[in-house]
Amino acid sequence: MDGALVVGYDGLPGGEAALEEAISLARASGNTRLVLVFAYEPPARAGGEVADLREVLREMGEELEVKAHEKAEAAGVDHELVLIDARPAQGLAQIAEDHDARMIIVGGAGEAPLKGAILGSVPHKLLHLTDRPVLVVRGEV
Repeated sequence: MDGALVVGYDGLPGGEAALEEAISLARASGNTRLVLVFAYEPPARAGGEVADLREVLREMGEELEVKAHEKAEAAGVDHELVLIDARPAQGLAQIAEDHDARMIIVGGAGEAPLKGAILGSVPHKLLHLTDRPVLVVRGEV
């Protein structure tokens, strides 16, 4: 069992809070490995520009990976970076399965539960896609 902590990181306040919490948990548990994930998939409504949007999202993910790596490295935490072309919730669930993760950590914006259920927030979707514990860390509003 890998026992890694899978972290959804998107550079937004919730993602930043999730990364900080994951680093804290990893250090407290004896340097558990972090798997820092940026999952992306252009919306279906993007039309003919899907390939261009996919490339822009990938480049953004690569930039965010550098930022996440620097934070984990500065904290002295064992980590790896994963960039996956998938919807965020599905990508995180898959990576967690691949690594036999003990937990998935994501950020939340503090939206109302009904809004998250209707619009499909990543934390809400994860609860339906995986049997692994999901920790939602609220970012600054």
